[in-house]
Amino acid sequence: MAENIKIVAENRKARHDYHIHETYEAGLVLTGTEVKSLRAGRANLKDSYARVDDGELMLHNMHVSPYDQGNRFNHEPLRTRKLLMHRVEINRLVGKTREKGYTLVPLKLYFSRGRAKVELGLATGKHTYDKRQDIAARDAKREMDRAVRDRQKE
Repeated sequence: MAENIKIVAENRKARHDYHIHETYEAGLVLTGTEVKSLRAGRANLKDSYARVDDGELMLHNMHVSPYDQGNRFNHEPLRTRKLLMHRVEINRLVGKTREKGYTLVPLKLYFSRGRAKVELGLATGKHTYDKRQDIAARDAKREMDRAVRDRQKE
């Protein structure tokens, strides 16, 4: 049974700026106009982060554009949104994010079986030399793949 997943937004910059150690899936508490706007693909995860506030997991700085046909009850684009996870998982995340350098970064926003979900990554920041190493490794892999492909054409 294949899951029906529709990706709304991805945070590609997160994998460039952070080392992702673990990933978690969390549900998202939304209003009606937010859901309609997300289904239209109008969301941005850039500069957003998750944090545990008073025992609840909250998503900060995620931009969801106001719904075009929304009226005066339209949502606030940058409001803080509650994330849904099991209490045990939240407690585990509290312990891990209190360690030095760990943060929760949203990687992907998607609909799974009609429900809005966020993929969170437990991450540590990369230094500039780490980024250069990743770029060099990616370029070397690209060169090897190109050489193999050219070799097979002969």
